[in-house]
Amino acid sequence: MAPHSHAHTGAERGDLTRNQALVLDTLSASEGPLSAYAILDSLRGEGLKAPLQIYRALDKLIEAGLAHRLESVNAFVACAHPHEHGSRLIAFAICKTCGKVSEFSDAGVEERLEGWAREQAFAPERTIVEIRGTCAACAP
Repeated sequence: MAPHSHAHTGAERGDLTRNQALVLDTLSASEGPLSAYAILDSLRGEGLKAPLQIYRALDKLIEAGLAHRLESVNAFVACAHPHEHGSRLIAFAICKTCGKVSEFSDAGVEERLEGWAREQAFAPERTIVEIRGTCAACAP
């Protein structure tokens, strides 16, 4: 695996196991979302051989707020803004052409969804919005 710069350094990395760090590094180096099997394929040279090893690492990274699962494409991305999610809403714009993923938060959308939840007496734990479409670079 080629060396690359790491967006995730410091205390948060100190708490990671070797497998978690390897998975996070793979996600951070990727240009787009990766399936668990793509992560496994890229880490076979590091001694990881079982999908369960990848899924366990991903579960812990997601729990720590360092990675996200994109339900619509069944793939994973490193968090673009670890520890900056003051809100419970995380949104992703996913280009269906090139696969680029942009992560963002929107206070207005979060406020509207929280208002709906209050009206319905619904207690959300987290809200993940996925918008699929075409990015500016791929637009005709």
